[in-house]
Amino acid sequence: MMKKIKVYVPDKHLKIGLGIWKDMFQEIIASRELTWRLFLRDFSARYKQTVLGVLWVLILPLVAVAVFVCLNKGGILNIGTLDVPYPVFALFGITIWSIFAAGLSATSNCLIQAGSMIVKINFPKVSLLIAALGQVIVEFLVRLGLLVLVFIIFKTVPHWQAIFLPLVLLPLLLITLGLGFVLSLASGVMRDIPNAVVLATSLLMFICPVFYPIPKSGLFADLSQWNPLSHLMNASRDIVFKGYISNPEEFLWSTILAILVFLAGWKVFHIAQPKIAERI
Repeated sequence: MMKKIKVYVPDKHLKIGLGIWKDMFQEIIASRELTWRLFLRDFSARYKQTVLGVLWVLILPLVAVAVFVCLNKGGILNIGTLDVPYPVFALFGITIWSIFAAGLSATSNCLIQAGSMIVKINFPKVSLLIAALGQVIVEFLVRLGLLVLVFIIFKTVPHWQAIFLPLVLLPLLLITLGLGFVLSLASGVMRDIPNAVVLATSLLMFICPVFYPIPKSGLFADLSQWNPLSHLMNASRDIVFKGYISNPEEFLWSTILAILVFLAGWKVFHIAQPKIAERI
């Protein structure tokens, strides 16, 4: 018997109404093996010809934390009183921030990097973004191992509620992927987008509570109040260091916003998918 071959046609059953969500979920499930293969390929290629390999995942945040520790000890940067040692506080912040910054950079650039494959093969392009975000999650887990070591060195004991950290981080992953859907499409039209993303996340890091707690007054306090990233990051820090979320209302509306951004970005990407090959 001849084996039936299923050909992927992205616009064959494209719907704009409620039926589109069923197609979108089925597309992700059907392409799970492809997503896994893309993840393995990219992860292997990323560190294949580097001298330090995966150690770069640890070196970069350590250098950033060391700079801010020196600034704090030198009196140039006044952090104030913290519940935990500042190196622990700063390393935890940069570890969480890397999910958003690295995730946004990876997803916004993945279609361009896979341009030659996209124009030759018809496949669900969503696999490229999920595979790219998967690499970011693996790097986060590696940094988490370093964070555990720093916790031990500074004799810092997290609250048992830290086991809920993956759930608290889920909205941050959703907003990252949602923005990544839109930015990856924009990168096909304007190749400056990936560079602009790196610049924007570098600047945004200084107005988010990465290396310092949310201020109680002043300009940064006002910016943090309306910045969903600040509340998502602060909630992850609270659940580990305090055992509870200090601003649950802000975290709730930030989570709702993250879900909406994810769903909107995913739908736009799915609708635009048949035209991606023409733009890359």
